[in-house]
Amino acid sequence: MIRNKPAILILIFLFGQLSSSAFGQDEQNLSDTIRKYAVKIFLDCRDCDMNYTRQEIPFINYVRDVREAQVFILVTQQNAASGGSQFTYTFHGQGEFKGMDDTLSYTSSPDQTSTIIREKRTRLLKMGLMRYVARTPLINEIEIQHNEDLESEEVIDRWNYWVFELSTEPDFQSEETNKELDLRNSINISKVTPGIKMEFELDHFYNREKFIENANTDSSSTNTYVTSAASMDNLVVKSLGEHWSAGMIWRLGTSTRENYGFRTEILPSVEYDIYPYSEATHRQLRILYSAGYQHNNYIDTTVYNKTKENLGLQMLNVAFQVQKKWGSINLLLTGSNYFHDFSKNRVELNSSVNIRIFKGLSLRINGGVAHINDQLNLKKGDISEAERLLRLRELATRYRIEGGIEITYTFGSIYSNVVNPRFNSSNFHYD
Repeated sequence: MIRNKPAILILIFLFGQLSSSAFGQDEQNLSDTIRKYAVKIFLDCRDCDMNYTRQEIPFINYVRDVREAQVFILVTQQNAASGGSQFTYTFHGQGEFKGMDDTLSYTSSPDQTSTIIREKRTRLLKMGLMRYVARTPLINEIEIQHNEDLESEEVIDRWNYWVFELSTEPDFQSEETNKELDLRNSINISKVTPGIKMEFELDHFYNREKFIENANTDSSSTNTYVTSAASMDNLVVKSLGEHWSAGMIWRLGTSTRENYGFRTEILPSVEYDIYPYSEATHRQLRILYSAGYQHNNYIDTTVYNKTKENLGLQMLNVAFQVQKKWGSINLLLTGSNYFHDFSKNRVELNSSVNIRIFKGLSLRINGGVAHINDQLNLKKGDISEAERLLRLRELATRYRIEGGIEITYTFGSIYSNVVNPRFNSSNFHYD
């Protein structure tokens, strides 16, 4: 096994000495030619940070169809005896690379942070790809060094960067005195390029519960409770350099629990990142301001005696994230208020901190706190016991607090990399 220093990464390096006369084209044409012959891979990985992977490995083409790939890479994970995880990368050559298969593994130690594991896994992936890259024209452009000026490029395909995802999740449970039907459906459409980002998400939820009293008797009775919700979130963002971006947020929805027959928000927005967006996989400090219009059409009269209303509102989000070898910090501060009454406002703070205190000892803290004074949608009238217990109706509250803490200490051998899945219940998942 080759062990490189962490600062030494295998990346593509375009030689400036390549003359245009030798190839009969200028630098841009040369770059396009090299990109054309780059290895096409399909990475089947559930927990990979794809933004980080693409940034650190820009000298290949990522495709979304297995049939278009020259190399199919399957990533699997199992628990190791030391308390870490063993990640196995299985490379299957396709097309001209058929028969060129390989398997590489990396076993993390229990005291390594997610950032360290991500770096080592990406380095392993790079090493596994070299045997394929070596059989393409890009072999002449590879050096054992990192070129910070090189930016990853996306291969242009017939979908023009559009990605579609459909999902449905029906769930049914039945007992003698209780029957429940739960439906969840979603459609996600997105297009992300360095210059523009567009996301459209449609979500639908439906829940029906039946409670049967005195079952199997002549006096049996059935009570049925239904909750449903549907929402559509639309986002269009235009990049304005390494620090600025501007866009539009448009939301539509309906919810029986929240008393919305129809609700829509149109929010022009602008964002500034203290750090360059190119460093987003390592650190972010983003400030997002939105101001716009909200229309609410309520199912029942609200506590403010409204059946519908038009409102102006503003929101400010401050998001901070940093990922280092010692751990990671995530903070999100959100504030909003309505223009017609500044006392109708909401302030929320959510956080997650992961710290490696010293070898073997790690600490994870997550929590959130919110001041809530903007529930203009609350339904007027008394609350029934069923509405309270089954959460069929949103209840008034002035605050929300949540949190948790986890301390982990692992000791013993760090060299026990053996994987033995026998009688391992963690390999089975029950939802």
